[in-house]
Amino acid sequence: MSASAPMRAGGEPPSRPHALVVDDEPRLVDLVSAYLEREGFTVSTAADGEEALVLARERPPDVVILDLMLPGIDGIEVCRRIRAFSDAYIVMLSARAEEVDKIVGLSTGADDYVTKPFSPGELIARIRAMLRRPRAGQEAQEVRRLGDLVIDPVAREVARGDRAIALTRLEFDLLDALSERPKAALSRRQLLERVWGPSWFGDEHVVDVHVANLRRKLGDDPSDPRYITTLRGVGYRLGPGT
Repeated sequence: MSASAPMRAGGEPPSRPHALVVDDEPRLVDLVSAYLEREGFTVSTAADGEEALVLARERPPDVVILDLMLPGIDGIEVCRRIRAFSDAYIVMLSARAEEVDKIVGLSTGADDYVTKPFSPGELIARIRAMLRRPRAGQEAQEVRRLGDLVIDPVAREVARGDRAIALTRLEFDLLDALSERPKAALSRRQLLERVWGPSWFGDEHVVDVHVANLRRKLGDDPSDPRYITTLRGVGYRLGPGT
């Protein structure tokens, strides 16, 4: 059964971010929802994947807090389906801390991965950091080109030749950060501060997973890169390897 914060007459002010909490543990849902509401979010909840997909379509969220182990459709598949129609931030929750589970979750489109048990305060801090990420388009910016790759920071659009490339918000922010200064090396920490925000904390290698997703969508070969080059022991830069 879904639940949401009470609506004022005429609806909630549009400035209030909307969170969708998806978990089959009622106590955890209540706890996370209470923290989010205290922080000014409106909250919808779902106990399984089917309901989560319905709610995500009916009332698009700004952020989804999504449990990995759900009855019916699991969190990985829910994440994949949400990504097909939404660029909401997605935070995956799981009791499994193995690196492979984190990689799978992030590879399907999640923006962050939090292991249970966790501090609700830490979760809220991570969500707030995501929502504070600087966005392109606040000032007039020129379209950027690297070979046949075209990046429009204002429209937040990317194309390779005449083919548009669909990126998540986080993937676009990574490409935006790299393309601001082509050929300039950026460390993982610099990318975390630019894209995730200066208050973000966690494993720096989350950058590698999202860069891998970005490369796949761009059709870039990491062994012979045309767009994103890995600088071993340093980080990444936009531009071919040679």
